[in-house]
Amino acid sequence: MFKKILVANRGEIAVRIIRACKELNIPAVAIHSDVDANAMHVRLADESICIGSHKPQNSYLNIAAIMSAVDVTGADAVHPGYGFLSENSHFAEIVTKNKIKFIGPSAEIMKKMGDKIEAKKTAKKLGLPVIEGSEGNVKSVDEAKKISSNIGYPVLIKAAAGGGGKGMKLVRKEEELNDSLILAKQEAKKYFSDDSVYIEKYFENPRHIEVQILSDKKTTIHLGERDCSVQRKHQKLIEESPSPVLEEKVRQDLLNKTVNMISKLDYEGAGTVEYIYDKGKFFFLEMNTRIQVEHPVSEIRGGIDIVKEQIKIASKGKTSLKQSDITFRGHVIECRINAEDPSKNFQPSPGTINVCHQPSGFRTRVDGAIFQGCRITPYYDSLICKLICQGRDREEAIQRLQRSLNEFVIEGITTTIDLHKKILSHKKFINSDFDVNWLARESFY
Repeated sequence: MFKKILVANRGEIAVRIIRACKELNIPAVAIHSDVDANAMHVRLADESICIGSHKPQNSYLNIAAIMSAVDVTGADAVHPGYGFLSENSHFAEIVTKNKIKFIGPSAEIMKKMGDKIEAKKTAKKLGLPVIEGSEGNVKSVDEAKKISSNIGYPVLIKAAAGGGGKGMKLVRKEEELNDSLILAKQEAKKYFSDDSVYIEKYFENPRHIEVQILSDKKTTIHLGERDCSVQRKHQKLIEESPSPVLEEKVRQDLLNKTVNMISKLDYEGAGTVEYIYDKGKFFFLEMNTRIQVEHPVSEIRGGIDIVKEQIKIASKGKTSLKQSDITFRGHVIECRINAEDPSKNFQPSPGTINVCHQPSGFRTRVDGAIFQGCRITPYYDSLICKLICQGRDREEAIQRLQRSLNEFVIEGITTTIDLHKKILSHKKFINSDFDVNWLARESFY
């Protein structure tokens, strides 16, 4: 096992990784910006080091500062978490060249699958159905117009190096294309240090389905699929497993094709392959070459600690798991709780949490980095914690989530807790009669 792991991230995912390190008896190093000096991930780590100011470019996206922290603390491995530099192949390459283990796939694989454009090309070569769109980076408005005209509006402009709705713009007519392309490139550069974007056909009312995988280059297993169709502004809000809309034949086809693709890639670590599901057919969307926000859904249902498996695979070069070791149990649903005001178009709600009471109970889990007195800054993603509940079936999982949300108390900032209560009691959610654009059509406020 590693002697020391530096966690190149912040917030709830940094806390999640540090907890896994502690269970494996590996010292964990936290990096932080000046405004995160008292954050939970800093408090839980065995040691910490400030690497810059509150601006992400000066701290959590500052490769030179992070590598200096690795050198100073003597860490022999780096876990990137999600977001920030987690899918930056240049960062992975620098870490590896300095003889430090990057906990994730190689820079070469990351370029191929972490880059959305290259991933689409690879998936197509390996036989997966892909969404119609551009073949590569779209550099000019004229090129964007030609591609969009060929596939037909509406289209999506998407950041090649990112995810989470950042650098993504919906274009319904040609007149909107110029401004949308400029904005998408600006956002991509800001959040991922790469302004490459691509264009693909936009589906009006699809479901968003994804498959969690673990691989050690030789053995690839899946942890089932997740349905992530409750979204706002192209960001997931609620995730569940199994998907309530997939027929078993389609499910097995999806899982088998995903495992088959990954097994041909020399892939190492955890990853997620995402799909658009529309009218009984699925289309490859992208691959995330990292841990994801919604990984607890698959962990709980499959009974596997994905973060610990990431570390074990990176350390030993192999997994001890086989597909037959995975036993799926019940139904699991996760609610992302953000510091946002849904009544004001999900405007961020920074501030100090004056009161914080988190729910507990049978098959109830909270992943977060909040506590009474902690400050939620305006400088980073608004996700503050996740509530995950398991039931014997979907109905019981919903009931358990409703009970837990009623116990959850966060005062001092506005959150999405009340919105989750409304969603979970809505007839369309209960009947699983929704798609990725459902929230935008409904009037919850």
